[in-house]
Amino acid sequence: MQNEQLPLQAINTRSFPWRPLAALFFALIAQIFLEPPAHEWISIALYLIAIVFVVWSFMRREWTLPLHPIETTQVKNQPLRILPLLASLPWLGAAFYFFGGNQFTILNLSLWVAGLMFFIVALKSNTDLSRFSKERLKSFFLKADWEWAVLLLAVFALAAFFRFYRLSEVPAEPFSDHAEKLLDIYDISHGQTSIFFIRNTGREAIQMYWTFLIAKLFGTGISFFSLKLGTALLGLFALPFVYLLGKEFGNPLVGFFALFMFGIAYWPNVISRIGLRFPLYPLFAASTLLYLTRGLRTHSRNDFLLCGLSLGLGLHGYTPFRIMPFVVLAAFILFILHTKSKEIRLQAVGWLTIIALSALMVFLPLLRYWQEHPDIFSLRAFSRLGSTGTQIPGSLWSIFFSNFWHALLMFNLDDGNIWVNSLPHRPALDVVTGAFFVIGLVLLIMRYARQKDWRDLFLLISIPILLMPSILSLAFPDENPALNRAGGASVAVILVSALAVEALIAGYVHSAESGNGSKAKRTLFIYTLTGILIAVSCYQNYDLVLRQFDKNYRIGSWNSSEMAKVISFFGDAYGETDTVWIVPYNQWVDTRLPALWMGIPNRDFALWPNQFVSTLYEPAPKMILFNLQDVETEKFLKQLYPNGSLSRYTSATIGKDFMVFFVEK
Repeated sequence: MQNEQLPLQAINTRSFPWRPLAALFFALIAQIFLEPPAHEWISIALYLIAIVFVVWSFMRREWTLPLHPIETTQVKNQPLRILPLLASLPWLGAAFYFFGGNQFTILNLSLWVAGLMFFIVALKSNTDLSRFSKERLKSFFLKADWEWAVLLLAVFALAAFFRFYRLSEVPAEPFSDHAEKLLDIYDISHGQTSIFFIRNTGREAIQMYWTFLIAKLFGTGISFFSLKLGTALLGLFALPFVYLLGKEFGNPLVGFFALFMFGIAYWPNVISRIGLRFPLYPLFAASTLLYLTRGLRTHSRNDFLLCGLSLGLGLHGYTPFRIMPFVVLAAFILFILHTKSKEIRLQAVGWLTIIALSALMVFLPLLRYWQEHPDIFSLRAFSRLGSTGTQIPGSLWSIFFSNFWHALLMFNLDDGNIWVNSLPHRPALDVVTGAFFVIGLVLLIMRYARQKDWRDLFLLISIPILLMPSILSLAFPDENPALNRAGGASVAVILVSALAVEALIAGYVHSAESGNGSKAKRTLFIYTLTGILIAVSCYQNYDLVLRQFDKNYRIGSWNSSEMAKVISFFGDAYGETDTVWIVPYNQWVDTRLPALWMGIPNRDFALWPNQFVSTLYEPAPKMILFNLQDVETEKFLKQLYPNGSLSRYTSATIGKDFMVFFVEK
């Protein structure tokens, strides 16, 4: 498919292109005014001025987006291998049957993998794989731009720093969801290899097995750090896909800026550090989007196969990823509507079928569980929709459109009030990325209006679809927006920002006439300016995650690690901790967490008030921890143990002190 209009490119001019600078200046100031406390009306006025200059720059071809990679118009005949396809069916059918009972076994895994191998052999295209021949591989190493490769590795190393620096300290404390995950991993260590983990309203399996592997490989045990290390690595694994996706929507420089901005960004960094399944959404969203868009551009059946495999694997990751089939469907609808070739439109139906079947084959274990337990499988997602008996607090459509509006504002204004995975009520993007995002949106809309390339419209439409897991929190609208359930949108949003950055640089580099000395000066100027901006972005994102988020999280979380230290001290002194308890209290610490810090994942220190008397029959010494405000417990313990001693533990975090009641005899 070829566009009828030639794509716009920056033009050579002797006059200095000041309009893009004016647009950027006003956009940056506008975004600064949206930093807490936000001054919305001032920001709106400044952004409107910035948009005027963006439009003016676009019309004068001073700020235009990079050219799309050329789409093929070739109709490829890629016949299926019927025998391997038929051979896959009994293996996969048998695997589906033996997946019953919600357990992975050597038998059903072997059947599943064998069926998948036959299925992949039946669908893969050898012509596409010819790129990996020895000759091509040798040519790649001889012609590779090693300076560019070193630069990419340096950016990847910077992203790794942002993911792993002070990971043991940020975030500081686990909460109840971590306890549930670690108990699931403990179950795996004792041979309970579930397909779907039903604890805490149900969870898909990838993180549990991944963390179990991490714990074994790095010797970190069933611990909070194992959870964080595993998810930080998952956040890092998304980066190559983000880079390649940038290339797919522009060129290597777009990929570079997408890699850089995604690598340092507060949003993906925070959700990667938490130790929960959150980074699985952007990881598989990025890989699925890459193979989807590249497949539609090149008509490569292997890319559609990889897209389907990625889609199916992602469905084993994090529940919000269930929106991705709708993203894929939207891409195909737009592609078909923009394609004039009837043959290609017919082929597109076949490509979509390949993706759907590939995803279904990978999804097979969960499909079996879904068939057996549809209520449990859907419980978590449907509970947000109000479909499980939860009341929706108002008009359904009113809440939906309110959620939709607030979700769209999260990038530049307010990312919600969930302190466990965000800095509440600040933009999800830093100042520089946020300003470029608005500019990139305007440029995409204008270019689509002129060129009607489906990829521009798809990138725009994908953002609200990827936000839907957050928007559809209809029963709990206070949970929208949420950085975790909107995590997939971070890929598309940061890609839009990267497109705008590359376009700014290209406009200045290509605008000067060669030979008059202005090109070198303008190139130096724009790269210097870009360097300053990315340095500012680095500093702000570092501050947001490793200072502000760290401080706010410590204030919000309970200091179970300090309780574990007190209990461990007791154990070291007296040789056991069987006579140590924690009295539960409303909105206080999860009494399982101190045990997890101590490496005892199957212990709960809870001692309920109706169990106080039973402690009389336990031998001394005894120690009971309780909340500072729990006066009833204090009164009862003093009556029960008149000779007991009471002390107050002073926490390193203000407001987190707790009481320690000790019985020596």
